[in-house]
Amino acid sequence: MTGTLSGNGMARRAAASALEQGGRCEKAFSLPDLRNLVKAGAIDTVLLAVPDLQGRLKGKRYDANHFLRRVAHHGAEVCAYVLATDIDMSPADGFDLTSWETGYQDLSVQPALGTLCVVPWLPRTAIVLGDAVHHDGTPIDVAPRQILHQQLTRLSRHGLQPKTGIETEFTVYQGTYREVERAGHQGLRPVTTENLDYALDHDPVCDRFFRQLQRALAGAGMPVEAIKTEAGPGQVEVTFPYGPALTACDRHLLFKHAVRTLGTRAGLAPTFMAAPETGQANGLHLHVSLWSKALAQLRAPDNEYELSQMGRNAIAGLLAGLPELGPLYAPNVNSYKRFTPGSFAPTMLHWGHDNRTCAVRVVGYGEGLHLEIRVPGADANPYLALSAVLAGIDHGIEQQLALGPEAAGNAYSGGGTPVPRTLADALTAFRSSALAQKAFGAHVVQHYAHLAQMEVDHAQRQVTDVERQRWLSRA
Repeated sequence: MTGTLSGNGMARRAAASALEQGGRCEKAFSLPDLRNLVKAGAIDTVLLAVPDLQGRLKGKRYDANHFLRRVAHHGAEVCAYVLATDIDMSPADGFDLTSWETGYQDLSVQPALGTLCVVPWLPRTAIVLGDAVHHDGTPIDVAPRQILHQQLTRLSRHGLQPKTGIETEFTVYQGTYREVERAGHQGLRPVTTENLDYALDHDPVCDRFFRQLQRALAGAGMPVEAIKTEAGPGQVEVTFPYGPALTACDRHLLFKHAVRTLGTRAGLAPTFMAAPETGQANGLHLHVSLWSKALAQLRAPDNEYELSQMGRNAIAGLLAGLPELGPLYAPNVNSYKRFTPGSFAPTMLHWGHDNRTCAVRVVGYGEGLHLEIRVPGADANPYLALSAVLAGIDHGIEQQLALGPEAAGNAYSGGGTPVPRTLADALTAFRSSALAQKAFGAHVVQHYAHLAQMEVDHAQRQVTDVERQRWLSRA
């Protein structure tokens, strides 16, 4: 947006035009653009958000003028426990980053101005993600964005840059979150009750929600590739175009924020639980390709349908690494209830060409040949899940691991290495993993192992409805 704005009416029209342009393309939105929109009265609030351990946006709402004067260039402070707490935001012992002994000190958040965008699902609001740093400016190693930065740096040792597309599923229930909570999370009513996989005849409630979501995301400069209903009751899948790995994860958090905000406004309760119902599985499929100097590296040079040697090494590394990195892509007890045969979630760590029963599915051809990693659930923090994937790929390439034969037919019925059965099993493997220690460092492993242990301990203390139904009159 250039030129001088004269007159309040002209300024508002210019600001509105800029917002409309943001919905038609993925042009960068800069600090001068924000300054013009604030001057025109089109933006009055800026959210500065840091991704937390669970993949949620945490931060503060700032007056837009204050953000431009102070925060944009100098950053802000938040309590360090936003990167050292469970899903309930409970202050907890056992983290090195902060504790009662240290007085729960602040950390600094430096705006990553390249993530700045307008969020049309909130009135007159822009958002910018931030990087968590110590007061001397050094990055905080356990911050999810920093962990992904580290894995991208490690992969660059091989001259490689990944491109990533995220495909995620979620389930939508009738009633707001508050209404669901008042009902004790009982009697949940999915917004659809039949198998609407690939359906194009959606009811007015779903159609209106999908349209609002699609328009809002496009207005934020992150248009979707497709929205479809899935086989499960109330289940929806959204796919996004390929792009830089960090950008894909940044946008996924904004997408989830939009889904929850627009859903609540429509009287709906969307959930990204991995297994919101017995027999239903919501995945976070990561589509990954590798590039070097604008050349695709996964395809064989003489056959656009076959894998290169590097591609075979990468898959071998994934199959070796995923059993040891479970807490990064399946972070809570419920995550492991998704891994059931016939659910389209993998139970065994196999690979195959266009085979949806496999953990790693090879898809496409030529420059479009890529890997679809189907192990992460929708509840995963995308930065951590993708970091686990890249760590496995790096391991396979560095060690030049040999790839075994692909799965022929139904991978659920074959032998091989299973996906971890429980979070406790995954935690044991993670703590003792030499690969995890090398890829992430002992401090990061300890931090996320402690988070997983908190989830295991919490689940062990809780008496569930299922236990009462099974044992109340029989014990």
